[in-house]
Amino acid sequence: MALIIELKVVPQSGKHSICLDKSGSLKCFVKAEPQDGKANKEVIEVVSDAIGVPKRAIEIISGLISRKKKLAIQTDLTYEQFLIKIGCGVQKKMF
Repeated sequence: MALIIELKVVPQSGKHSICLDKSGSLKCFVKAEPQDGKANKEVIEVVSDAIGVPKRAIEIISGLISRKKKLAIQTDLTYEQFLIKIGCGVQKKMF
């Protein structure tokens, strides 16, 4: 089963990370420049490392030449579990 995520890539940012921005959209920061697929390769590495799946389980299904990308990740994780893995999970308040 595949988890589909959309994210915005920030190339040449000087860091590797993935997080939610203020609007609730995913952002992926990579050090590579957007040339010859270097940034795309690094996006896959960052997501792979963040959630602990092999790089071969992640595919860019749209946005190969755009900053906005859609990824298909072969995993059983839900979107909420994905957010927790990357450190952006929403914790429920206990009343």
